[in-house]
Amino acid sequence: MPDVVSRDNIARGLKGVYIDTTETSFIDGEAGELYYRGYRIHDLAEQCTFEEVAYLLLFGKLPTKLELEEFDRNLKECRTLDPRILEVIRQVKDAHPMDVLRTAISAMSTFDTDVSAQGKEAEIRKGSRLISQSATIVAAHEQIRRGKEPVAPDPSLSHAANFLYMLHGERPQPAAVRAIDTDFILHADHGANASAFAARVTASTMADVYGAVTAAIATLKGPLHGGAAEAVKQMVEEIGEEARVGQYVEQALANGRRIMGLGHRMYRVEDPRARHMRRCARELGEQLGQPRWYRILERIATVATPRRIGIRARVQALGERLGLPKWYRILEKIVAAAAPLRASGIYPNVDFYAGAVYYLLRVPEDMFVCMFALGRMPGWIAQVFEQWEDNVLIRPLLRYTGPTGLEFLPLEERE
Repeated sequence: MPDVVSRDNIARGLKGVYIDTTETSFIDGEAGELYYRGYRIHDLAEQCTFEEVAYLLLFGKLPTKLELEEFDRNLKECRTLDPRILEVIRQVKDAHPMDVLRTAISAMSTFDTDVSAQGKEAEIRKGSRLISQSATIVAAHEQIRRGKEPVAPDPSLSHAANFLYMLHGERPQPAAVRAIDTDFILHADHGANASAFAARVTASTMADVYGAVTAAIATLKGPLHGGAAEAVKQMVEEIGEEARVGQYVEQALANGRRIMGLGHRMYRVEDPRARHMRRCARELGEQLGQPRWYRILERIATVATPRRIGIRARVQALGERLGLPKWYRILEKIVAAAAPLRASGIYPNVDFYAGAVYYLLRVPEDMFVCMFALGRMPGWIAQVFEQWEDNVLIRPLLRYTGPTGLEFLPLEERE
């Protein structure tokens, strides 16, 4: 017989359910605070490099100068891809960049002679490869699908600088490097989100770290988590003409539809990471002579209400789409049409401004979600390690609501 379970006892989506304890990150959604290993995200974003934050998440403490030098050296030594991984990328080059990344990460496990090695040192080695080579995979795929040969990693460059160098084949400007470094830091970990949970579930079976990260990447691509890269593009295309903006906004509000681009499920005030990407968008836009991106985003950020429009959207395509005059005018009219709602307020999330940064740095639109994955890599790995420290198989229950005791009929008697 089915278990007798009240519907009131079912936490659909595990909302509000604690599955374990963690020391990797803490989100205070009411106060708008985020901590990695006890350190405020503001201090880390303003004073650290991505390499320092990756070390913090993996080892549980900020590194000394010597520890950072050794860790940085190990990361740089791991950057070069096995030629067989490059061949995998060539075979699937026409796929979405996230599918290419997922496939290549999965393939890494088959070529890593260290894959079955256990112990902290072995896992750190594999984690370092994942952090370094994921960036190389994404950049190599971009070159290959454009009919070019991958750009070899430059060991003289930082993680962020090297990624931009491999992506475009030219040494990036300091402001560009700092923007991507900050972006990676801000995305490095964020509690038991869907992809981190997927990684933990996989790790709880004692699958290897490559399998856990592959599961995380597959989960991140989903449009309800990190894969809504075309959200603003689709909204603007649906509107079509400037004259329809007012009607679109009015109908969206009446029907409870989302005006894409703002809000975060975990925060009731501004996402603490947003201020740092806002700064990057402003500074980068000014340096590149394109300050309107920042000004437009600031205006849009005052528009919506969380109660009626929704709080779950990633607007990673925004910067790209603002480049077309028609779309610029449509977005301006959306701001004007929604102006009466400003008193209710809604705050931007980190990716609201990240879209502008990616656009200014010539990151292809379909690669926006990959940027999220590259930053999140150390957080996923740290949570996998944490799962293994006191592992228990994650095996929740489902309340059965179907029939029982049905009469079985042989095949020839079924109508």
